[in-house]
Amino acid sequence: MKKHLLLLLILPFFFGCSDNGFNNKNPYIPNYSFSVDLNLAFYQNLTYPGNAFYYSGAGVGSRGIYVFNTGSGYNAFDAACPNQSLTSCTNLTLKGINLVCPCDKSEYSLYTGQGNLQYPLKQYRVEVNGTVLRVYN
Repeated sequence: MKKHLLLLLILPFFFGCSDNGFNNKNPYIPNYSFSVDLNLAFYQNLTYPGNAFYYSGAGVGSRGIYVFNTGSGYNAFDAACPNQSLTSCTNLTLKGINLVCPCDKSEYSLYTGQGNLQYPLKQYRVEVNGTVLRVYN
C-alpha cells in the first residue's frame, strides 16, 4: 500500500514538466536569429536596466527586433504587430517600457510581451555569453 501511495505522489511530477512555458506560435511572424556584442559603443545603452534597443537589418525579425534589459536579464520581441498581417503599418514603436502598434493602437509590455488582444508579442530567446547576446528561436 505504501508503494502505491508513493507512486501516486510522485506521478504528478512526471506529467507536470513543461518546456518553460515559451509559446512562440504566431501565424503572421516567422522565426529569426542574430547576435549583439554589448562591447560595441552602438549597443552601450542596452547594458543599463530599463533600456531598449531596436535592431533591424537583413534576417533580423520581420520588421526588426526590440531587445530590452529587464535588470535581471534580457527580453527580445519582434517589432511587427502580433495581431496584424505583415503590412506597411505593422512596425511597433517604443513608448516608455511599452511597444505600440500604429494599426490598432494596442500596447504591449516589454517586460512580459502581453497586450490586450489575441496574440502577445512574438518573443525570442536571449542567451547571454559574456558580452554577446544571442537572440534566436
